[in-house]
Amino acid sequence: MKIMACYSSKGGVGKTATAVNLAWWFAARGRSTLLFDLDPQGASSYYFRVRAANRKWGKRFLDTCGDLMEQVRASDYPNLDVLPAHKGFRNADAMMHSADKGRDQLSHVLEGLEAHYDAVVLDCPPTMGPLAEGIFVAADRIMVPVVPTTLAERSYEQLVQFFADKGWKESRLRPFFTMAQVRKTLHRETMHSLRVRHPRFARAFVPHARDVEYMGQHQAPLMAYAPRCVAAQAYHAIFVEHCGKYVRSVA
Repeated sequence: MKIMACYSSKGGVGKTATAVNLAWWFAARGRSTLLFDLDPQGASSYYFRVRAANRKWGKRFLDTCGDLMEQVRASDYPNLDVLPAHKGFRNADAMMHSADKGRDQLSHVLEGLEAHYDAVVLDCPPTMGPLAEGIFVAADRIMVPVVPTTLAERSYEQLVQFFADKGWKESRLRPFFTMAQVRKTLHRETMHSLRVRHPRFARAFVPHARDVEYMGQHQAPLMAYAPRCVAAQAYHAIFVEHCGKYVRSVA
């Protein structure tokens, strides 16, 4: 089982759109896939038309794999399940801080999913606390959408430094540009400078496109309603570049 996290410490950068579309591609390749919506705002759950049960299980989501599996919902797409967000996830940092295994607790719980799924995609909240550290420990790769602007560039550099401070391999970070507008000088210059300093930036990038904005209206991945649009093809190219070997490696 491979665990892919879609993470950014900044909001509004296309993180959820990334999680939804990458999960769709894993499932489309015939891999049993779970999208785990860790963001209490529940955007990816909304895109897949699923809701969390109105129970207090969100306070126990770090306890056992069994607690997670009881909340899994089937999506409208073959091979793709969703573990919807719960408002209790707002307290995830505190729960991680007090967990028996600390930052390893999420990894411990997710290990139990291996009997059910080939791939798990984590839609992560924009936080840099104990939950984020738990995600970084658990994930095989961390997909990082970066809008090519000065503040987003600074945010990515801070993430790279955080990994260096922790002694973690930067190679697990898989950045790519999103909401890019190549007609803008700032976007072009930022994309160039970041690719020079960090060669792992994907060659493909997701343009600023209204088709992505319509995901909320359609409540669906791009391939479900606009498979030929530039953004859909960009997500596919990024999936192949950053996740392709994982699709080939799972049974």
